[in-house]
Amino acid sequence: METARRSLVKASLWNVIGLCMMSGVGLVMTGSIALGGQMALANTAVGFVCYIAYERFWSRIGWGRQDG
Repeated sequence: METARRSLVKASLWNVIGLCMMSGVGLVMTGSIALGGQMALANTAVGFVCYIAYERFWSRIGWGRQDG
């Protein structure tokens, strides 16, 4: 089973990557650093919460795991 701390670190790092990518996409799509940044921050906040919940849910499911 994965610890809550590991899930949190994984989610944090993944969201830093996503924030950088969404900032770039937002800038290209809107032409505005401020609006692109706001879009990226909103996306990151929602994604972070969803990713943590998703990881914790799957950490409790044994299907498809091989111990050894």
